[in-house]
Amino acid sequence: MWESICLTLAATAGNNIGKVLQKKGTVILPPLSFKLKVIRAYAVNKAWVIGFLMDIFGALLMLRALSQAPVSVIQPVSGCGLAILSIFSHFYLKEVMNAVDWMGITLAGIGTIGVGAGGEEQEPSSISIFQLPWLAFVVSILFVLLNGWLRICKHQRREQEMIEFEVVEEIIYGLESGILFGMASVISKLGFVFLEQGFPTMLVPVCISISICCSGTGFYYQTRGLKHGRAIVVSTCAAVASIVTGVVAGMLALGERLPSAPTARFSLLLGW
Repeated sequence: MWESICLTLAATAGNNIGKVLQKKGTVILPPLSFKLKVIRAYAVNKAWVIGFLMDIFGALLMLRALSQAPVSVIQPVSGCGLAILSIFSHFYLKEVMNAVDWMGITLAGIGTIGVGAGGEEQEPSSISIFQLPWLAFVVSILFVLLNGWLRICKHQRREQEMIEFEVVEEIIYGLESGILFGMASVISKLGFVFLEQGFPTMLVPVCISISICCSGTGFYYQTRGLKHGRAIVVSTCAAVASIVTGVVAGMLALGERLPSAPTARFSLLLGW
């Protein structure tokens, strides 16, 4: 369990530090789109490319962690990446941090230890195939509502001739990317669970391919949010949405359970 948690910490450090470097790179770049000229501009930007590669490396480490531990353990630990991001920003970017910031970092560290102490290896449980379409349906409805809300905000901003992003838009982009990142983790874990239960091996690359599509779409929303919004708002909302999605979907779709021992259960809940 601790090996998986260490892998997750390394993965989330790569993801979040990568976001800072990408944010730094997007300052002089146009909004991300599929136009060849825009893609070429991103590809030759050193800060953005390094951040992107760190993001990819973090994703690979996360896949390894998901193959060893439940999503309901891995996703909450990944939220500690914000604390790592804050420390990196303090020492590398020379950003000033106050007592509340350090308190938040300390709580995130304690939470990670609590999840590690309370998490336990679980026997593969039977997956209810009928719950998966419902899960996809709920996520789709949620995205329709969020995108509708986003369109309304953009329309109001244009009417008021405002240039800067509103906080609501930053939150929506963060939530959308976080939900997709959380679903990517759940779908990746689903492939490994299928393998453990004797399903055809072909389902693993299929699930990982779908997971990559979810991560790629989440990355698109995240980059758009980072381009015009504040990194801390987008990243925080993405982390919260990813944790909630991972825990809820892991328990509903993958049959993950809370630890049976009262002390371990309390430690895990306190860590969350």
